[in-house]
Amino acid sequence: MSAYPPILVGPMDETCCPKGVQGMTAEQTSMVPGRILIADDEHLVAAGLASCVKSLGCAVVGPAADGQEAIQLAERECPDLALLDIRMPGADGIDAAAILWRESDIPCIIVTAYSDEANVTRAQHSGVFGFLLKPVTVDSLRTAIAIAWSRANDARALRNRVGQLETTLSNRKIIEQAKWRLVETQGMSEPEAHAWLQRTSRNGRRTLVDVANEVIRQALKAPARAL
Repeated sequence: MSAYPPILVGPMDETCCPKGVQGMTAEQTSMVPGRILIADDEHLVAAGLASCVKSLGCAVVGPAADGQEAIQLAERECPDLALLDIRMPGADGIDAAAILWRESDIPCIIVTAYSDEANVTRAQHSGVFGFLLKPVTVDSLRTAIAIAWSRANDARALRNRVGQLETTLSNRKIIEQAKWRLVETQGMSEPEAHAWLQRTSRNGRRTLVDVANEVIRQALKAPARAL
């Protein structure tokens, strides 16, 4: 359970709580994640951040009073993005950010009064996609969220492309192995083996790599067996 009482979001500082989603176009709104986790060990700061987040049309998850609580809360509530203070009891914001990104695919923005080089350097090697200095305004938070969300989506797209490339290279290697198994065990030429794999894949409505794997399994069991 959070160390904080529930936050009641109402009229506050004009820099951090305009009514409604002010100053945002439809395009900007689409760049804002729907659910944002807040973690800060200062209750008033957390309350102000919650006001800003709600004014941007996002739902607030939390707040959590430390990094470990933020991680546990994220596991239960599955937010889209997290705003984390650096200096909190237990796991600090940067350590929590690394875990949230690695284990839950949740990008984080560090919201802090400290901008020393050591923390900035640490943040560059974790799941931190934005660094926002206190005091926070709605405009600065809107910009930080939009940039962080875009960077996180770019990182996801790159990760997917790398994964697809690795899969493609792995499949190509399997197909080449199967082709040469056919050359060695069935006396086919390389073009004939490749054509056989394609024809068998097409006729059986199977993927080429599936057929290739079957060829390799059969060749290992009975190298001289006719296909």
